[in-house]
Amino acid sequence: MVGLAGLFLLVPTLAACGNNGDDSAATEETTAVAEAPQRIISMSATATEMLFAIGAGDRVIAVDNFSNFPEATESLEKLDAYQPNIEAISALNPDLVIISYDPGNLVEQLTTLSIPVFNAGAVANLDAAYAQIEQLGALTGQLAEAVQVSGAMQTAIAEIVDGVTKVDPPLTYFYELDPTPYTVTSNTFIGGVMALMGLANIADGVEEGNDYPQLSAEIIVEKNPDIIFLADTKCCGQSAETVAARDGWGGLQAVSLGSIVALDDDIASRWGPRLVDLVRAVAEAITSLLAKS
Repeated sequence: MVGLAGLFLLVPTLAACGNNGDDSAATEETTAVAEAPQRIISMSATATEMLFAIGAGDRVIAVDNFSNFPEATESLEKLDAYQPNIEAISALNPDLVIISYDPGNLVEQLTTLSIPVFNAGAVANLDAAYAQIEQLGALTGQLAEAVQVSGAMQTAIAEIVDGVTKVDPPLTYFYELDPTPYTVTSNTFIGGVMALMGLANIADGVEEGNDYPQLSAEIIVEKNPDIIFLADTKCCGQSAETVAARDGWGGLQAVSLGSIVALDDDIASRWGPRLVDLVRAVAEAITSLLAKS
């Protein structure tokens, strides 16, 4: 078995790119921790959920201001995710800081202070999400627990996907990030998950080279999706009612069939253990629509 310190040296740092937890690239950069950290700061809401799921939550001493799950995070000190204060972070004497991207020169500042940092960046696919859970397990001395969590996720998601009826031609969908309305293509993390469920994305090919296009109402009406997923219910107060009230949207097939799915913004934008809940919600929407057909 690889020694603990040696195992940490094998764990790659993930460099985040994109947004909404959809894309990432692995770099050759690594981080070394001499022993399992006891004072962890998580500046990533997804990483926070992963840490608690693998049994390392009791060693998390502070989190970013978006970390709101599980309930135990309520009592933890909150730090600004977008404009992190290096003095506030160092004053907590952490032995590991986990980030999802590097705002400004945070990594450089932490390195200067000899504070280990791990960049648990946004992932591109399910395999990368599972791998990141296990990487955090290796970093925290909870590898066995992390493997168990990722394995349970894989099993649950595979069972849900296998149980979904795929039709030809495929059902189409629109995935709303905000009411302006920005969306995603199949080249993103969430788009890939939807493709596994046999769904076709109406945003694909609309704006070549842009995987987060802003679609006009005219295009959405023209494409007339079978299902609309709202990932902006909490941030922006969107619902089936607000969608139906939009100019020109009332006649959409998804509106008339009641196939507007209100997602939990937090779950929809993270790639941790609760991803199973998102996949289940999508599967239930498909099953419900097919039952009406």
